[in-house]
Amino acid sequence: MEDNGGLFYDDAGQRQDIFQILADHGVNCVRLKLWHTPANGYNNLERVRAMAARIKSAGMGFLLDVHYSDTWADPGKQYKPEAWQDLDYDQLEAAVYSYTKEAITELREEGTEPDIVQIGNEITSGLLWNDGKLDGSSDQFTRLAGLLKAGIDGAKDTGCSAKIMLHLDRGGDNGLYRWWFDHAIAEGVEFDVIGLSFYGFWHGELADLSNNLNDLAYRYNKELIVVETAYPYTLADQDGFANIIGQEDQLVAGYPATVEGQADWLRDLMKVVANAPEGLGKGVFYWEPAWLGLSGCGWDPQDPTTGNNWENQALFDFGGHVLSSMDVFLEFPDVK
Repeated sequence: MEDNGGLFYDDAGQRQDIFQILADHGVNCVRLKLWHTPANGYNNLERVRAMAARIKSAGMGFLLDVHYSDTWADPGKQYKPEAWQDLDYDQLEAAVYSYTKEAITELREEGTEPDIVQIGNEITSGLLWNDGKLDGSSDQFTRLAGLLKAGIDGAKDTGCSAKIMLHLDRGGDNGLYRWWFDHAIAEGVEFDVIGLSFYGFWHGELADLSNNLNDLAYRYNKELIVVETAYPYTLADQDGFANIIGQEDQLVAGYPATVEGQADWLRDLMKVVANAPEGLGKGVFYWEPAWLGLSGCGWDPQDPTTGNNWENQALFDFGGHVLSSMDVFLEFPDVK
């Protein structure tokens, strides 16, 4: 955004560093994705190191989201980095271990150790396909667990004190979470935090999220964080690239596409997380608060001209001015 002319403005309309604006509105941790060798040169370790330094300077912590891919990883695609395409399973385990360890070691040496390390992104269907794919085979979780353990060991063997997160999508689907985490734990995968994506237009009612969090808290006694959510403050489009949520019939009932509707969604979601049993609901990350529909900032890392289909769900307006909906973070000092 910044490299293509994006500027951000505080409540008074004054230009301000994005991280300072976030911190001033109660945000206390930022989630950064790490790609292995991205085509556009962003989200690599060099970029993450620079952003982490800015985050720490603003007094915030950061979550390192390791995708183990050169591009977006999610339940529909978990592509290996090009550099790892020809590795056999044992070699892949070793690469996951060394890559994770080296990345976190570099961050630690610069005084920007992550507070949470996420091993894979939305790994509902596994990661590093096909070696770690949940494909219905009898050894699917054994294969996945080996790769997860390699990443976890790589993080821990640096001496890093970061908590380990495992992250799935479909945060309202308790059956999925029971199935997935029961099997992962049976394979001896050790972790600290369950991360969930929860978008109301895809993943069910807030009551579904609440029921899932309640069960997960009692069943696993792990910290719980919603690491992805968003809601539109407008149905307008900035860049001519169709918004992923751009029609009235895509909205959640009771939450109009207004700044107030966006704030209400975020507030009600944070209430659900804050009310998780045993104080295990620890926070909410908004994805992605700083999207702007700017030329050169395309969704496809290989084609920046594609545009951005999420800018109407940011916490800044199309001109980069912070929206009042971000103030909701100030309402929840113990759940961020």
